[in-house]
Amino acid sequence: MKFGHLTFELILGFFLLFIIVKIVGRKMINQITPFTFIAGIVLGELLGNALYDRNINALYIVYSMCLWGFLLFIVEFLGQKVLFIRGIFEGKPIALINNGVVDKQALKKARMNINQLQSLLRQSETFSVREVAFCYLEGNGSLSILKKTKYQKTVQEDFNLPEKPVFVPVTVIRDGKVLWDEIKDLGFNESWLMNQLHSQSVSDYKDVFLAEWLEGDGIFVQTYI
Repeated sequence: MKFGHLTFELILGFFLLFIIVKIVGRKMINQITPFTFIAGIVLGELLGNALYDRNINALYIVYSMCLWGFLLFIVEFLGQKVLFIRGIFEGKPIALINNGVVDKQALKKARMNINQLQSLLRQSETFSVREVAFCYLEGNGSLSILKKTKYQKTVQEDFNLPEKPVFVPVTVIRDGKVLWDEIKDLGFNESWLMNQLHSQSVSDYKDVFLAEWLEGDGIFVQTYI
């Protein structure tokens, strides 16, 4: 492939891509929905494959990118006008935690497990389920979290309070199974665990969906019922 021809196609593809993104909107850049994420990948692949395929000339690059950009524009336009189409392409947020309780059916609907939920919460600077009042899984896979009042951020200096040690919550039961290694690391045993469960009116750890221990705040238990 001659350098002059490649240079021309690169410049053409560059400005076409710029124009399409400007027309379609910034949602494709931010990948707000799974659709815009895939659309951005396909658009890049169309340009990349067309540039380095010797059998494809500039006209094909213009046609393929303009057609794809037109389809994106139509989808975005209909999404603004028709609520039903908007729901199909953008999806709806899923309430994974409602009033402080993990919704197991919502987790199943989102094809997630409690481990993945805890991981996403930690990435959002939320290290315990007990801190969360409401949690929504957005269309782009991110979490929107509303913490309980006592866990919402405040500026400690405003209250002139002394600093307190910080502890990380430890999951001791997950999906009805005891994490004995975690309990051993905490320096506790089975007798301690059963006493903690009994204090929460739980007689069998197999009934527990999630249990966390936080030093200074005690145990948090959510059962399957």
